[in-house]
Amino acid sequence: MFNQNRVLRRVAAVVSISLVAGCGVFSSSAGGGGPIVVGTTSAPSTLDPAESWDGSWELFRNVYQTLLAYPNGATTPQPDAAKSCAFTDSGKRTYRCELRPGLKFTGGDTLDARAVKYSIDRIRTINAPGGPAGLLGSLDRVQVLGDREVVFRLNKADATFPFVLATPAMSIVDPDDYPARSLRRDESVHGSGPYTLKSYEEGKQAELVRNDNYQGFADRQNDAVTIRYFDDSATMVEALRSGAIDVTYRGLAASDIVALQSWNSTDLQLIDGVGADINYLVFNPKDPWAGIPAVRRAVAQVVDRPAIAFNVYQGTVDALYSMVPAGLTGHTASYFDVYGDPSTSKARQILADAGITQRVPLTFWYTTDRYGSETVKEFQELKRQLDGSGLFTITLKSRPWKTYVVGYQRGEYPVFGRGWFPDFPDADNFIAPFVGDHNTLGTPYPSPVITGKLLPEARAENDRGEVVEDFEKAQQILVNDARLIPLWQGRQYIAASDDISGGEQALDPSTIMMMWKLHRKASW
Repeated sequence: MFNQNRVLRRVAAVVSISLVAGCGVFSSSAGGGGPIVVGTTSAPSTLDPAESWDGSWELFRNVYQTLLAYPNGATTPQPDAAKSCAFTDSGKRTYRCELRPGLKFTGGDTLDARAVKYSIDRIRTINAPGGPAGLLGSLDRVQVLGDREVVFRLNKADATFPFVLATPAMSIVDPDDYPARSLRRDESVHGSGPYTLKSYEEGKQAELVRNDNYQGFADRQNDAVTIRYFDDSATMVEALRSGAIDVTYRGLAASDIVALQSWNSTDLQLIDGVGADINYLVFNPKDPWAGIPAVRRAVAQVVDRPAIAFNVYQGTVDALYSMVPAGLTGHTASYFDVYGDPSTSKARQILADAGITQRVPLTFWYTTDRYGSETVKEFQELKRQLDGSGLFTITLKSRPWKTYVVGYQRGEYPVFGRGWFPDFPDADNFIAPFVGDHNTLGTPYPSPVITGKLLPEARAENDRGEVVEDFEKAQQILVNDARLIPLWQGRQYIAASDDISGGEQALDPSTIMMMWKLHRKASW
């Protein structure tokens, strides 16, 4: 058993980042004054914002523009393509934005209020499977008043709507280049962000160069960035070691992080920050066994989160006892409050009280290529724990992400693993996407108290500090149902050559990298 006090330690704000230097025997960074080269294992699944509700946002933030975004240090959305935005009624149902004057897309076309309305309406019209249309559930219609004024009419009070507009899903596209009713499939981008996409090779790299038409808050510290996409952490770290890349972000394996922390050299820096991403199990209520509440609660009683955090991830993640991660207003440790330490005897009693005395057979599914190389080890550890209790017989199965998504959307999996990077830094975004008849998991989760009372009440409150009680109640319902079992909360690690600056400022509150913050240190 691990020390729970260590696991439940309080963490700082979601993107509080500290710099740890002296971490590796690495050569100097790639290429003098050339583009800064960033490595990641998270390649875009699409270049069209109307289709993406995933890691493609990393690229979108840098090549498209949104009305609102997060300047360095901001935790609430601020104007970017917009000059100003605000609710204009006390009921939080009318949201007005005025655009900056003179905005243009990279191709030279004017970015006006019509383009904003077109982009938002297009998302809802296409309604791509797994796409971002679900983020616009509170939107009734978009109005255009002149060339620079956009008014969003909501069908219910929603204080989180500015956060939605700040997600890269709401990227503004050129109406002349993006079909209104279908997705764009070529490998080019017509946006208005800090960079222009000069070239793109799917699964290999994206070349970004400064967009001279850009008007927004981004203070670009470099003229060009090349993003290289890797299949695994080891290859990416070797590229950093050889000087082929300057920075790594997303996809560092735990073993590589630990090795970087232990190396003693001044050639490399490791930036360690608290993340907002979470990992959790989903139980399908239509499965004969996973649909039994007592089975789910017994699993929750047996699962040893600290063992996963330390045996599998070597302390590079934190055990999580709520769907709302630590560092966000409204976080609780509700699963620990109810279940405490892992206990086979308590789990056996939970099953016995439900009349279950046999070993419970469950099939756990996971994806092989989405959340890092430790995923298979994580599920092997879960199997070891649950089989070892004598209460369960766990079968493990896996698929690559593209077919994995199709499987859970069709309800094929009794139990499956998911990860979640937040759309925006608010507790609402760690509850609302997973409940209701049409949630992001593809497994309906009716919860009238959450969807009909607690979330609407919280969304009507502009002061997010005043909604803690609503989120605490919602989390308690999730614990009682045990349909979703949180496992761990991630940390964000950026490894970079020592001559690169800005990494500690490059993550926005949703832990998306703002490439424009990176720059080379001046010559000594």
